[in-house]
Amino acid sequence: MPQDRNKTLTGLAGTEPVVGAQHPSVQRLQFFLSESTWCHEQVNARRLELLLADPATASHPGGVLVIDGSGDRKDGAAIAHIGRQWLGRLGKTGDGIVSVTTCWADENLYHPLLAVPYSPDRHFPQGSNDPGFRTKLQIAAELTRSAKAARVRAVAADCADGLDTAGTPFVMALKPS
Repeated sequence: MPQDRNKTLTGLAGTEPVVGAQHPSVQRLQFFLSESTWCHEQVNARRLELLLADPATASHPGGVLVIDGSGDRKDGAAIAHIGRQWLGRLGKTGDGIVSVTTCWADENLYHPLLAVPYSPDRHFPQGSNDPGFRTKLQIAAELTRSAKAARVRAVAADCADGLDTAGTPFVMALKPS
């Protein structure tokens, strides 16, 4: 699938942009994503349950928890979680959405565990002092604690100064400075 449209409905359905938007497979996917009553937490919990139950993909003490933040450029102020922030994929600050993600990995395979969107402080009535506001580091710490069930040997991150890894050993990249 072409890299420039791998997240679009037409790209997911394997049809041409614009013209293919009316194709029945695209319309079915659009209907499913926008109108279904499924709960993404339940779907993800079941996905993880199946991964951990299968000996080929089950976590073991030889694996590590990889924590990363990734962002996508987005425009508009009405989109949830959007804000002016560092978008590492682009190598610059811009308007976008950032999620903190975890995946379990060993020397042979990896699979994603959880992804939690980060909401900049402007989305909260009291800004960064609001009880509901969480920094990316706080989200990463929560994900680390919840990943204890994945039986990880260590936590690996590209940069997370001050991350509480809940007593799990960690490896982090150091900034050149």
